[in-house]
Amino acid sequence: MTSLSPVPATSTGYSPQSPVLNVQTWLWRGLPIAYQSQGETGPALVLVHGFGASLGHWRKNVPALASSCRVYAIDLLGFGGSAKPKPQGEVSYTFETWAAQLADFCREVVGSPAFFVGNSIGCIAVMQTAVSAPDWVRGVVLINCSLRLLHDRKRANLPWLQRFGAPLLQQLFTSRWLGQLFFRQFARPATVRKILLQAYGNPEAVTDELIELLMAPAREPGAVDVFLAFTRYSQGPLPEDLLPILPCPALILWGAQDPWEPIALGRQLARFPAVQQFIELPEAGHCPQDEVPEVVNPLIQRWIQTQVTPT
Repeated sequence: MTSLSPVPATSTGYSPQSPVLNVQTWLWRGLPIAYQSQGETGPALVLVHGFGASLGHWRKNVPALASSCRVYAIDLLGFGGSAKPKPQGEVSYTFETWAAQLADFCREVVGSPAFFVGNSIGCIAVMQTAVSAPDWVRGVVLINCSLRLLHDRKRANLPWLQRFGAPLLQQLFTSRWLGQLFFRQFARPATVRKILLQAYGNPEAVTDELIELLMAPAREPGAVDVFLAFTRYSQGPLPEDLLPILPCPALILWGAQDPWEPIALGRQLARFPAVQQFIELPEAGHCPQDEVPEVVNPLIQRWIQTQVTPT
């Protein structure tokens, strides 16, 4: 059963000072899911964040994109203002779970097929949605798609330290006590700032506002369990598994300064037939939508226009 109602920002993990306003909640399988919508006309567009982020990561995109689309930014289960249940039974933090969430969101909230934009792991989630529920996905925009370099099937190609260190760390994280200790050290403003300055090509985009957007959900009950569950998740689909069977067109945008998802590897994804364009963004890092929104927003709008305008 679906429930839609506006909720105060503070009840979804965002501080009253957050730029993320008019956050609403949707009940999915009995669990509250946070989302935001803007725009009255045009094709539907759903924005999906990356690991550790939330719908607030699209705050520089929603207003611009809403001038030509009905825009929805959603928090995946386990992130942002959405529920963070302990993984057990039917609750699992996998791309199949998030794909089911996104497909149901289109059915129950959007009410029509939509274009999807993802960043990082959000790209895998939107591609899995397209493969699992093709009738609800018109096209996907992939922004610095996660290459999942620590996946079980990719570790053989990693340097020795990463090849053996990642599984050891995952094993240590089976201890909730050790995981909590690591998470407390990780989820600090100074640490988050340091990580963002490494990941962003534009250091001016690393603001106190951004850090608070990322930190607020990390303070919520259940955040540690979600973090540990996903860091132990090295199975599931790879982008090169999904792109060959993608039933819709794709646009790939890639920040060339990304230290986590190297653009040289990203370019290899352009060889799949579903990919219509691969566009390099020279000044951006891992999150171009937040670093250079003035570049990213028009690229998304123009590409969607080409998909909806008869030739």
